[in-house]
Amino acid sequence: MSGPQVIIPAGEVVRMIDESLALKERWYINMREASTRSERAEAIRNYNALRGVIKALRWAFYKGESPLN
Repeated sequence: MSGPQVIIPAGEVVRMIDESLALKERWYINMREASTRSERAEAIRNYNALRGVIKALRWAFYKGESPLN
C-alpha cells in the first residue's frame, strides 16, 4: 500500500537538485579543510548523504537509474 501522491512542480525539483549540488560541494570543501578527524567524518557523512539525495531527486524527475542501484 502506498502513501498519498504529492506533485511538486518541475522547477521546484530542479531548484532542489541545484541546491543539493551546491551544498554537496560545500561539504566536500569542508572535508578537505577539516582539522580534526571528527570534523572530517561529519563532512564525509553529509557529503555522502547528499549524493543519495541528488540521485533520488534525479531519479524522480528524470526517471533515470533507480536510486537503489
